[in-house]
Amino acid sequence: MPAERPRQIALAAALLVPLGLLHAFVLAEICIAAVDVLFLAECARRRDFGWLRQGWVRVGLLWWGWLLLCSTPLPLPGFGSAGWALGFLQVLVIIRLLLFTAALQSWVLTTPEARRAFWWALALCAVWIGLESWQQYLTGRNIFGDPRWGDGALTGPFWKPRAGAAYAHLLYPALLPPVLALLARPGLGARLAGLGLAALGVLTAVFIGQRMPVALTGLGLAVAALYVRQLRPVAVLVFALAVLAVLLTPIISPPTYAKLVQETARNLGHFLLSPYGELYTRAAVMAQQSPWHGWGYNGFRVGCPLPRFGGGFPALGIAPTLIGLGACNLHPHNYYMQALTDAGFPGLILFAALGVAWLRALGAGLWRQPEALRLGLFIGALTFIWPIGSTDEFPTLYMPGWLFVLLGLGLALIPTREPRG
Repeated sequence: MPAERPRQIALAAALLVPLGLLHAFVLAEICIAAVDVLFLAECARRRDFGWLRQGWVRVGLLWWGWLLLCSTPLPLPGFGSAGWALGFLQVLVIIRLLLFTAALQSWVLTTPEARRAFWWALALCAVWIGLESWQQYLTGRNIFGDPRWGDGALTGPFWKPRAGAAYAHLLYPALLPPVLALLARPGLGARLAGLGLAALGVLTAVFIGQRMPVALTGLGLAVAALYVRQLRPVAVLVFALAVLAVLLTPIISPPTYAKLVQETARNLGHFLLSPYGELYTRAAVMAQQSPWHGWGYNGFRVGCPLPRFGGGFPALGIAPTLIGLGACNLHPHNYYMQALTDAGFPGLILFAALGVAWLRALGAGLWRQPEALRLGLFIGALTFIWPIGSTDEFPTLYMPGWLFVLLGLGLALIPTREPRG
């Protein structure tokens, strides 16, 4: 087989991963596995494992190793085990996502053509989610016949509310390159087109109507304006339009108003008694009782219902938690609380260090030369790693799978990285 053929096969598989993350997780898993196997075979053939010397890889392996150790099924008093067999196996295969990221960075996306094709795959995913969200808003149903969710959120091309989070993470990698290209052109028409495109992108997130995605979209807009001077007037105008849209939601989209404004006000007004407050309190109690090694991967799912974790923190005025109020779920709904309950404070520190290592690598040289796609991918990763907010379980493909896709392309664009042949 020609030396270039394995990389072409790996690129074809990698280009299918975004499609799989949208509508076929099994396809995504198969393609990730194919890329990993081909990458390791190529490294062995070339006897080149230099990618292991990168800072983020070392920190990632340390975090993974500690989580694996903490998830080893061992008897614990009053609990059963720090993890269980399935949880241990789930941690064992996390390495596939770190390998996939390294493969994209160091081998699959080392040519401009490959990176361009991969960007198009991500951009089309963002467009698809946006188009289906607007179709559902205007007609009441998406292309598959699904209505908006019961709480008012638009589901886009999905049957349940997944659109907001995926769209928020993909928005700036897809949006910034065309917007900045339009703003850089001479003439009022091009600048107005750039403004219109930016406004459409952000307003789509508002009308989808999920709280955290809207907040993360605002965060991304602020970061983009901070890095790119010529984007600041546009960002101010777009932000004003987004605020105006929220103010008008009682008229133009009452379900969005109920979700974004009324429900948010209720949760923040009594946060500790909200489902999120109950979850975080329960997770904090679990961490207090096992601060060094946590309870293993899936430990929260297994142990949360136990009465020993329902006491709250009376000395701090935090009442005992009630399962009926939502104190337990499949995970704590925050990556950092999950890292803490899974693997204690060492696991939390290593997980936070991994996030910093990723952002540091993605942001290398970006302040001096804020290239549109690199900045968009930095923002996309930042919106995942941002510690405040509700999240899915980490690192399942369901939503965090997008993080590794964004990281792979973002790391491949670092200008100091030498392409591999």
